[in-house]
Amino acid sequence: MSMSDPLADMLTRIRNANKARFSSVEMPLSKLKVNVAKVLKEEGYITDYQISDEGPQGTLKVDLKYGPHNELVITGIRRVSKPGCRQYNRSTQIPNVMSGLGIGILTTSRGVITDKQAREMNVGGEFLCEVW
Repeated sequence: MSMSDPLADMLTRIRNANKARFSSVEMPLSKLKVNVAKVLKEEGYITDYQISDEGPQGTLKVDLKYGPHNELVITGIRRVSKPGCRQYNRSTQIPNVMSGLGIGILTTSRGVITDKQAREMNVGGEFLCEVW
């Protein structure tokens, strides 16, 4: 069965594993998912991610991060641009997530980057998701 929105599946798996306090979560591999995981690691929302070639397309394993008293680091994660309604923003129109307390992840001509980096580079793109 083909999946219509693999990124939404990734975000849902992370959200569910995070709420259940799992240490890691596995999902089918794609380049976009790896780039989103890279941004989440750079911003400190996950501990690490690993890529393996198991199965027909490979597997992405994301190690979730929790605070010193087992509190959630990712309190919310939401898909913004959907297959039925894509959302593209210019660099001047990129919204702040939680008044700057969260991050937005965009796919631009310079790769998958955060909203802050997009504003600094003065590039717009598709607003994929919000994490706070």
